[in-house]
Amino acid sequence: MELDLRQAIVQRVQGKEDTELTDIIEGSIDSEEMALPGLGVLFEIIWKNSTEATRKKMVTVLQKQLPAGHPNRS
Repeated sequence: MELDLRQAIVQRVQGKEDTELTDIIEGSIDSEEMALPGLGVLFEIIWKNSTEATRKKMVTVLQKQLPAGHPNRS
């Protein structure tokens, strides 16, 4: 049976207790770049299951944490 990356990540966290999920997330933050796809899948799940208000709040938090300026603009 062949699993794609999303399925493998979901299977890794399914059935975990709150503290276990927290440990997985915190252990992935500021870790090796290999952990980034996993965090992306978890964020995708959160995003898809969030209200519009929650999404707006997440975007606002992200905007506040990004460096100022527009490096891609001339």
